[in-house]
Amino acid sequence: MSFPRDPAALADAVRAALAGVLDPEIRRPITELGMVRSVEVTPGAATGGGPLVVVGVDLTTAGCPLKATLTTDVTAAARTVEGVTDVRVDMGVMSAEQRAELRTLLRGDSAEPVIPFAQPNSLTKVYAIASGKGGVGKSSVTANLAVAMAADGLRVGVVDADIYGFSIPRLLGVTQPPTKVDDMLMPPVAFDVKVVSIGMFVPAGQPVVWRGPMLHRALQQFLSDVFWGDLDVLLLDLPPGTGDIAISVAQLLPTSEVVVVTTPQVAAAEVAERAGSVAQQTRQNVVGVVENMSWLEQPDGSRLELFGAGGGARVAENLSRMNGSEVPLLGQVPLDVALREDGDAGTPVVLAHPDSPAAVALRGVARSLASRSRGLAGRSLGLTPAGR
Repeated sequence: MSFPRDPAALADAVRAALAGVLDPEIRRPITELGMVRSVEVTPGAATGGGPLVVVGVDLTTAGCPLKATLTTDVTAAARTVEGVTDVRVDMGVMSAEQRAELRTLLRGDSAEPVIPFAQPNSLTKVYAIASGKGGVGKSSVTANLAVAMAADGLRVGVVDADIYGFSIPRLLGVTQPPTKVDDMLMPPVAFDVKVVSIGMFVPAGQPVVWRGPMLHRALQQFLSDVFWGDLDVLLLDLPPGTGDIAISVAQLLPTSEVVVVTTPQVAAAEVAERAGSVAQQTRQNVVGVVENMSWLEQPDGSRLELFGAGGGARVAENLSRMNGSEVPLLGQVPLDVALREDGDAGTPVVLAHPDSPAAVALRGVARSLASRSRGLAGRSLGLTPAGR
């Protein structure tokens, strides 16, 4: 195909190409979001006598951390148009009116933020990853499940609801805070997973000293003030135990389901059962148990069970009896040095070492959860009473 020599036609072709550029945070085309301010073509202005294409892009905020990414993507897209060799990106900032229009486009005309996952028409599967006690690897499991699901093509979000002991930013290598557009927050994206955590708002090393009402409000804001877009799965990394956050999740997300993480150790398994039994009181469904640190594989192929054996199976069996329905053991994750090392480095093991024993087990759990259908609880069935 020959390139359009008319500057106006060339500008139209460039604008069409820019429809393939997605905003890195919102994950929608920049042309759709009103971010492309202008496309100007100056014939013969480029080196070599070709046309110079200047693309004006308005960022949502002046301090956009992904400015360089957008510049690269816009330049690459414009150069796909035949005849375009020289591109300059002119960055600007949205006006208050533009940001208001963007907010309306993304969130609608609702005056107050709502929790999209609590709406009857929501198709998002929401899993609260819980544990009875700390130190069982719940956050590592959450981070790896999220990344494994995203690698399989699902749209995934993670809420780090462990306000006091947040660790999801470290495990996913997230260092930048959310971008603010008026009263809306754009969550950072890591490995195609949208993430929000209180750790993105407090200085390093500073503790969070809050009581119940503030914890509830923080979780509510994470769910309603953050623009999550259309998600297939939302994971919540809960704090250990059966405290305020677990109850708040049940109130704010009544259709959420619970995944219990434990180790084989008897003491951990007994406490994990209590975390699972909370779901019965809050009328949530426990979808399964993940046993972490199940064994250490030896060079000769044998297994060293450092923390005992059978804890996950016992938790699943007891929760099944307690809830009156089957609670399966979703998987057993072996002790794996790579799991710890990759988490510390901010690249989950399911990506860094996909063939490691822990990665294989976690990917199996992720696919098991992803394949479950969204329950009917809280959903509108579209039925109307028959007329008399």
